[in-house]
Amino acid sequence: MLDALPHGFDWGLIRSFLVALDQGSLLGAARVLRRSQPTMGRHIAELEGQLGVLLFERTGRGLVATTIALQLAQAARAMEDGAHQLARALSGSQTQTTGTVRITASVPVAVQLLPPVLARMRLALPDIQVELVSSNQVSNLLRREADIAVRMVRPGQASLVARKIGNVGLGAYAHRSYLARREPIRKPVDLFRHELIGSDADTAILLGFRALGYPVTRDAFVLRTDDFIVQWRAVQAGLGVGFLADYMTRAEPDVVPVLPGLLKIPPLPMWLAVHREIRSNRRIRAVYDFLAEALPPAL
Repeated sequence: MLDALPHGFDWGLIRSFLVALDQGSLLGAARVLRRSQPTMGRHIAELEGQLGVLLFERTGRGLVATTIALQLAQAARAMEDGAHQLARALSGSQTQTTGTVRITASVPVAVQLLPPVLARMRLALPDIQVELVSSNQVSNLLRREADIAVRMVRPGQASLVARKIGNVGLGAYAHRSYLARREPIRKPVDLFRHELIGSDADTAILLGFRALGYPVTRDAFVLRTDDFIVQWRAVQAGLGVGFLADYMTRAEPDVVPVLPGLLKIPPLPMWLAVHREIRSNRRIRAVYDFLAEALPPAL
């Protein structure tokens, strides 16, 4: 299909098509490409008009790719990979440590952990600007959505270099004001007589309780949100007991651990990932090396 494209074809439409396919919605694609949702809709409609095919079925839950769309995606990704390989080869020849580096990290890491580290990096690397993508979605390093990723899961792509930089300790926490007005928590089962703060769609906390032998349902949580910053702020406000990364609580002495040493929550590994070829770029390598050294003590 791609060898029969019309003269003057806009290859930017292919980029919009692939991101819409990956995200499953025009809104998700608009967020990734930092464009408006109507613009993404026009791109898809224009591409369908130029090709004379229907690429997506529009449903109330998003976009459903047609068989033709999936066939087109295979050829389009091969072309996109070639373009990105060329871009990486060109960027690898750069010798300057000036310019912009794009970092992606989860919302808690971007909000709580990275700012003090980036403040120190600003002093060490004053000629480098940072674009920080604060998102719980895993950005695609292969497609240059970011140069460096701080992740809680190890990326599986062979062309990425992943370095484990430490473990994120997790625990149950509550504000002193909340604990002062409620009965003591002496053992894990006591938690279920308290106001618990947990996730909505994310089942990690539920699965963690079940692994400890407590068949908890989502109804056990008086506040459910997948935004970890909202969970943290709710704990700070004295709403109840939440399950947080240890690093989030260090600057708040009135938020204290609950059942320290008794509630065994496995830590999460933290990985620093970068494309193997990009590491030859001095600017990105300088930021990568700084983060690799500065993040472990910050944890």
